[in-house]
Amino acid sequence: MSPREYKLIFTGSMGAGKTTAIAAISEIEPVRTDVENTGRDNCGKATTTTALDYGEVTLPGGDKLRLYGTPGQARFDFMWQILGQGALGVVILIDNSRPDPIADLREYLSAFKATVTGARAVIGIGRSDTHPHPTLEMFHAATLALGLEAPVMSVDVRRREDVLLLLDVLFHQIEVAELLEGTPQTAMSA
Repeated sequence: MSPREYKLIFTGSMGAGKTTAIAAISEIEPVRTDVENTGRDNCGKATTTTALDYGEVTLPGGDKLRLYGTPGQARFDFMWQILGQGALGVVILIDNSRPDPIADLREYLSAFKATVTGARAVIGIGRSDTHPHPTLEMFHAATLALGLEAPVMSVDVRRREDVLLLLDVLFHQIEVAELLEGTPQTAMSA
C-alpha cells in the first residue's frame, strides 16, 4: 500500500502561535507567507501570515501529515475556507492575552464548523500562565454552547512536546469520530 497523506489545519487569531507551532514539529523548513504587520494596534508582532504556513511530518509507516496554518486576520478569511477543504482535523490556537479570547474561539469554531462538528478538533490556549482568565473551563463551556465538542488544553507552542500533545489528542478525536461514523480507522501517531 502506498503512503497516504493527511491534511491538518492550524488556525486562530493573529499572534496565537500557528507559525511557531508548525515550525516546532515540521521536519522541513516551513513555507511562510509573512509580510510586515501594518495592524500593530491589534497585535504587536512584526510580521503576519497573509496566505498560509506549510510544514510536513512523516508518520510511522511512511504516511505524510501536511500541516497548514491559516492567516489569523479575518480579512483573509477566504483563505480559511480554501485551506479547510479536505482537512482531517483542526488545531485552534487561542491567545489568552487578547481582549476577548472567548469571542476569538467562537469565530474560529464557526469558520471551521464543518470539520469541528465531526469532533475533529482540539483547542490550545496560549499565554494562560500569564493571563489565567478566562479559564479552560470557560472555553470548554463556550464550545459546548455552540453545540460542539473539542478538548481544551493550555499550551506553549514554542515547546515541541506541547504541539505533539495537541496532535496526539486530535488524532484520538479523529479516530473516535471515524469509529462513530463507521469509516476506516486511520492509524496515526505523531
